Amino acid sequence: MVRLEGRDFLTLKDFTGEELQAILRLALKIEGARFPPKPLKGKSLVMLFQKPSTRTRVSFEAAIRQLGGWPITLGWGETQLGRGETVADTARTLERYADGIIARVFRHRDLEELAAHASIPVINALSDLYHPCQALSDMLTILKHFGKLKGLKLAWIGDGNNVCHSLLLACSKLGLNMSVACPQGFEPKREVLEEALKEASTSGSRIEVVREPSTAAFAADIIYTDVFVSMGFEAERERRIKAFLPKYQVTPALFKHAKPTCVFMHCLPAHRGEEVVDEVLDGPQSIVWKQAENRLHLQKGLLAALYGKA
Repeated sequence: MVRLEGRDFLTLKDFTGEELQAILRLALKIEGARFPPKPLKGKSLVMLFQKPSTRTRVSFEAAIRQLGGWPITLGWGETQLGRGETVADTARTLERYADGIIARVFRHRDLEELAAHASIPVINALSDLYHPCQALSDMLTILKHFGKLKGLKLAWIGDGNNVCHSLLLACSKLGLNMSVACPQGFEPKREVLEEALKEASTSGSRIEVVREPSTAAFAADIIYTDVFVSMGFEAERERRIKAFLPKYQVTPALFKHAKPTCVFMHCLPAHRGEEVVDEVLDGPQSIVWKQAENRLHLQKGLLAALYGKA
């Protein structure tokens, strides 16, 4: 039996493929349960948001309440963090009031500092390096759609960003093949790619970085993209748009290189007309709204696992 209670969830690097599969199984079990468990009954979780959020915030708040707990949601500036209190001192304080911390931050090292000084689980709700909840919920979406994970091919088109990093780790640990197509200078970080390649050597998946979107999309089961200008990179907008458009835009023409059964995924929000055209985002191959829904189901599975129900 996999035991995950009390663990931090900062990056998928810290979890084995077996442990990730256990979270996915628990998410499916809770979703289909007539009487879902209440592992968070009597517990409070603090949610810290330094960045704006729609899907992450609402799905986590709903998940906590549906599992019997109570979310306390705070903007970064609503706490003493906004007036100069250290992350470490905030962690030492919050652990005395709450049973967990969920944080959406600009700097991943702030999450690491929270986890280092808090004795309660800390969950990464997005950082500049990783978005593990998004990637694992994407695995849940793919599993529910195709009935399997191992052997499928995911084509990532665009920036080698935090979502791309977490998908590389998820795919390599769970046996999916992943091909990343990006312009020079926008590749995934070397240390993340090296970790994914190491995991792939064990799981049997194939990981690659290419320049041509058509190469990545060839025989793909999933085509995935994200915005070209993520939060925190607004000052680079002109340079990024010039680097990505029009070559890396997901269009119906790109889907001609993929399998007929290929689906489109996007973590949202989308910048329509930039990384993807409306015809794809709203088309019959798009599963982005199911993908968004599964954030709730994955969040419940993750929380239940971290609080002793795996």
